Amino acid sequence: SFIGTWKDDIRIDQDAVNKYVENDAGYPANAGAFRGSRDWGPFDLEKEVLSLCPTKCMMFKDKKLFIDNPNCTRCMHCINVMPRALKIGKETGCPMLIGAEAPTLDGAQMGTLLVPFIEVNPDNDYEAVVDVIEPIWDWWMEEGKNRERVGELIMRQGFQTLLEVTGLKALPQMVHYPRTNPYISWKEDEVEGGWERDVDEYRKHHLR
Repeated sequence: SFIGTWKDDIRIDQDAVNKYVENDAGYPANAGAFRGSRDWGPFDLEKEVLSLCPTKCMMFKDKKLFIDNPNCTRCMHCINVMPRALKIGKETGCPMLIGAEAPTLDGAQMGTLLVPFIEVNPDNDYEAVVDVIEPIWDWWMEEGKNRERVGELIMRQGFQTLLEVTGLKALPQMVHYPRTNPYISWKEDEVEGGWERDVDEYRKHHLR
């Protein structure tokens, strides 16, 4: 799954913001989408935008709109209400999720975040996206069972295997829920000395 977003700050046209606040006829809220026989009254920036921000990251002071962009969740409500005053940033791309499915036995499964932000550039044939997807295709074709979806393959072999296939590093955003298994599995190359050890030498350092 891909969700379009942007990485930099929301672009603000302060003059246009004030046009909305002043209820200028040329700047209808929601781009005039709710015009009709009903009179919705004058536009109220506090009521219709600021108070509805999920993270309350916006403030209007001295005829200027301020946005705390690091706390913005990219819900785009403010942009939809004031499209002539606010625009998404220029550094566009998308997060990439994987594994969403609705199997009969387990029920609907949400996709897991694989890449928080990936460049989407048609000028280079979406190279950054293809570089992530191709090894997953190869892994699925090699390891997937008959009629097994990618999400089911991930559940069967583990998300760690998927990270090894793609070469991506583990991130906190990839965690679905706290682990319930207290055991940690190590590979031989991750253990100092590997699996082959001198038992007597080992016991010298682990005396009871």
